[in-house]
Amino acid sequence: MRVFVTGASGFLGSYLVADLLARGHEVAVLLRPDSDRRRLDETYDRLHVIPGALEHLEGLRGALGAFGPEAVVHMAWRGVAGSDRNSPVQAANIADTVGLAEQAAEAGAKIFVGAGSQAEYGPHDRAIHEDDTPRPTTLYGMAKLAAGSMAMHFCQERGMRAAWLRIFSTYGPKDADYWLIPSMIRNLRAKHHMALTACEQRWGFLHARDAAAAFRLATTQPDASGIFNVGSPEAPPLRETVTKLRDLVDPGATLGFGELAYRPDQVMILAANVSRMTALGWKPEVSLDDGLRETVNWHDTTNSSRKSS
Repeated sequence: MRVFVTGASGFLGSYLVADLLARGHEVAVLLRPDSDRRRLDETYDRLHVIPGALEHLEGLRGALGAFGPEAVVHMAWRGVAGSDRNSPVQAANIADTVGLAEQAAEAGAKIFVGAGSQAEYGPHDRAIHEDDTPRPTTLYGMAKLAAGSMAMHFCQERGMRAAWLRIFSTYGPKDADYWLIPSMIRNLRAKHHMALTACEQRWGFLHARDAAAAFRLATTQPDASGIFNVGSPEAPPLRETVTKLRDLVDPGATLGFGELAYRPDQVMILAANVSRMTALGWKPEVSLDDGLRETVNWHDTTNSSRKSS
């Protein structure tokens, strides 16, 4: 299958590209000329690179048509962390998504798969199902919800199969430094004290390889239409997860549980009901213990390489 991927230089996008290539699919990616390609180092030579940006969609028309994608997977998004989640740029992401769906249809694609977010649901006190009423509390969540709804409606009108995968917490090698797990590894290795909340939250973490497998399945499985949760079926107490991570990095370190207050909008349970995804044949394969160990080892190897270069 010929698959066009946006956001390929990002964390999950790079895993999806590797997964698709490993299974013999032909992959084209959208890359800005100034993109950081480090996450694509191992796959770059096997990719069709289409230079450009989503905010200049018209400029992609010729190259995308020439590639002739059977499927388009949209994983690019501006403003995913911190204060950017309530930035007006979120509204531009909606137009980007719908515009890309239109370009996909014009290029002959029959499948559109988009990356949604658990932020579309808002806080819940139990595992979240796709049928739960969305109550997003950030512009990021609102924009993801609107983008997914509009893109799927557009695809239905154009006779395209569409799937919108709402991603819960993911982790693994190559993740951005500002998320919890890489931030903890970096600070513990540097012997910095870790101030934390009481960590009573129940929080599921899914390895990026398992998330990528879900996107690949949604792309290639003819029955994959509609909304799907992509997350860990298990949500242990966050205190257990951060303690496991501490024990892998620096067993003697003291964790400052309770030194930080919960945010007013703190999500206390982040758990995904993934029955719709498992019905397609998907099953997470990387245990949390193995995934954390792999992630710590990757950080150590990467840091050693940087110091020696």
